Amino acid sequence: MKKILLSATMILIMAAGKLYAQTQHQNSGWFMFLNNTKFNNKWGLQFDVQVRSADDWSYVRNTLVRPALQYFINDKHNVALGYLWQTTDMNLTGGNNNLFHEHRIFEQYIYNHKISSVFASHRVRLEQRFIGRSGEDVFSQRFRYFVRLIQPLQKTQPTFTKGPFLALQNEVFLNLQNKAKINNSVFDQNRLYLAAGYRFSKQFDLEAGYMNQATHGVSNNTFNNIIQLALYTRF
Repeated sequence: MKKILLSATMILIMAAGKLYAQTQHQNSGWFMFLNNTKFNNKWGLQFDVQVRSADDWSYVRNTLVRPALQYFINDKHNVALGYLWQTTDMNLTGGNNNLFHEHRIFEQYIYNHKISSVFASHRVRLEQRFIGRSGEDVFSQRFRYFVRLIQPLQKTQPTFTKGPFLALQNEVFLNLQNKAKINNSVFDQNRLYLAAGYRFSKQFDLEAGYMNQATHGVSNNTFNNIIQLALYTRF
């Protein structure tokens, strides 16, 4: 029995050590600009640009440009059809092509509502991904669910128009198609984010916060500690 327990303990220690060895930790910075423009009561344009650094802020690794045409069902519900162009700089020494591109088409649904003094937003997004890699192009589909909560720090208002706030959000990513070419797993990543910001007017928010990005990879899992600066505009 002692030998069995000792063997089991050694196996658990080795497995834990292997899991730890397969997890890498990174620190990076992201900047995000998000604009929403309503043309009328039914139609609008959503547009965001993101710039993301590599580990230890060493260089700009990703640039994302994402426009989407929105249709507003009512004040609480809207849908959108959009496109994304992403560049990834692999920064490989001696590589002939270090810059790779990804194109996406996506469909999304957003539901906004209020819970007491908290303003809540839910987003469901389905992505068709066309991923450029060295020697091959990969097609995959991915599901994303996003929830964001905003708590104004001043007196409760029917609509939040000005003042400081706290924001808490989370987004989970799931691979739906061709996951063997992504990370051989349904689970892709999770992003948990906490921020403090200030709403200067109905049109302009500025916030800064911390995001923990947990990504499942083929050979390594990654925990990325991210400092994010975000600018929101609405017209």
